[in-house]
Amino acid sequence: MEHTLKSLAREAKQRLKHGFWQECEQKLENERTHARKQGINESKLELYFRDKVDAEIRGETPDEFYLKVKKLLLEEGEVSDAIGRLTDKEYYESLSYAERQRYSLELSAKYLKALERFKREYEYEIKGRKETS
Repeated sequence: MEHTLKSLAREAKQRLKHGFWQECEQKLENERTHARKQGINESKLELYFRDKVDAEIRGETPDEFYLKVKKLLLEEGEVSDAIGRLTDKEYYESLSYAERQRYSLELSAKYLKALERFKREYEYEIKGRKETS
């Protein structure tokens, strides 16, 4: 959805009126406290948190592929056949040899990107919550 300057200003005003930034500051302080207790680098946590807030403001949601990767990693960890498990078998069968190669390379690149994102999230969110539970 394309935003006009007027709609962006309206959204910013709503965030101010509803205490979005105060809530973010409180969440960040809670995360810093948690990071200190867990021995996590606070400056890296702040960068991660900033990116997370930016994504929230832009209205981004995790894509379906990332959610599949996250589920796989949480349930089974890193497995040697991850690409095979994430492959859309029906679609894959409909491709030519060259298209299959391209599809596999693209899927592999997407998986590596999702894995990197998961590791960041795991370090700052999931792992720390498991340890304090």
